[in-house]
Amino acid sequence: MSMAHAHYGHRYAPRKRHSLLTLPALILAGGIVLAVGFVAYVLWPRWPADPVALDAPFIPITIGGAIFNVPPAAIRRPIQRRPGTQDRVDLAYLWPSLTPPDPAIKPEPVLSASALDRVFVTITASDGLPPSERIKTIYPRYLDTRIGAGPDGLAMQPFKDATPYKGEELIFDPADAERFTLRCSDNGKASTLGICLYEQRVGDADIVVRFPRDWLGNWQMVRERVEKLVANFRAVVR
Repeated sequence: MSMAHAHYGHRYAPRKRHSLLTLPALILAGGIVLAVGFVAYVLWPRWPADPVALDAPFIPITIGGAIFNVPPAAIRRPIQRRPGTQDRVDLAYLWPSLTPPDPAIKPEPVLSASALDRVFVTITASDGLPPSERIKTIYPRYLDTRIGAGPDGLAMQPFKDATPYKGEELIFDPADAERFTLRCSDNGKASTLGICLYEQRVGDADIVVRFPRDWLGNWQMVRERVEKLVANFRAVVR
């Protein structure tokens, strides 16, 4: 009996060890299958979602954790005309009505600031300091000490030549610089328009509004319209 017991014990021991090794192998294989399936799901081409109608009143777009209500007709790039989370959206509005342009009408070449009837907006996920902090901590390193008079009571402070902002100026309302401060390029040669940038941080997104420097002749109206435009992005639509 002892010899038979030893014989059969020796015979069945490898099977037990084999069974113990099978379970981890199956788990590992299952994990590989799941990982491959997930990658295939993410990379597998999909049919695009139904396009948003251009006459829709707005679509909600999340950028930098903030929700912006944007008219699809104002979106310049068709690929961005979809609701949901995006890293960037590029917009254009007629000025001064702030209505979306008709996408069927091709804009005429702009030869002067008076002929430009659009304001351009870019909303991007933030990757740096808020604009208000750049004005306080970054720009002063590059600004000249001279401060001149700008249009209708505005103040102008040029950037130094040997800086990344050469040829630009900081233009602001001396009575309320936190509310209205712009970075503007100058009108150049060959009908190159000077452009001003109005920047604002909303959540973790940066809004940049671009318009001709020559519009600053009526800067109070420009400020009010730009502030209204930015407020409309965040208005609760019912």
